[in-house]
Amino acid sequence: MVELSVLQSRFGAGITESVFRDNRRIDVSSGSVFEILSGLKAEFGFSMLIDLTAVDWLEYEGATDRFSVVYLLLNMDTGERLIVRTAVNLPDPCLPSVYSLWRGADWMEREVFDMFGISFTGHPDLRRLLMPEEFDAYPLRKDYPLKGRGERHNFPVITRSGS
Repeated sequence: MVELSVLQSRFGAGITESVFRDNRRIDVSSGSVFEILSGLKAEFGFSMLIDLTAVDWLEYEGATDRFSVVYLLLNMDTGERLIVRTAVNLPDPCLPSVYSLWRGADWMEREVFDMFGISFTGHPDLRRLLMPEEFDAYPLRKDYPLKGRGERHNFPVITRSGS
């Protein structure tokens, strides 16, 4: 297991750690997240990006940031898992893309962009994945109304033969 003191000596003291139900999480600054993820892959053997997602903390008691982007990593040799979390805020939630480290981040970053509006600089094809290109909102943000904003009126009508 990679010790927190080793990570702090390598990447700086700005890393904090927490453990919940045997899941280890480190919190890092958004300015150093790419350097830390790159080092975790190259030096500590976290060769697999299992998942990449986001959390909207709007109206969450005690939250100081609007969004967290969460990277779930796996060291395939030792089986160690590590969660790396970083914060981003409005008006321009943006992080560097990890596509150059893990090609599997391609669609994961696109999904986070599509659902939360968090962009990833350096991504080769950052466009909507689940919603139509004309859609100008982000459905997984907590300030998005449950019944929508009437956007469906401009969705193209699909007609199928025989129906």
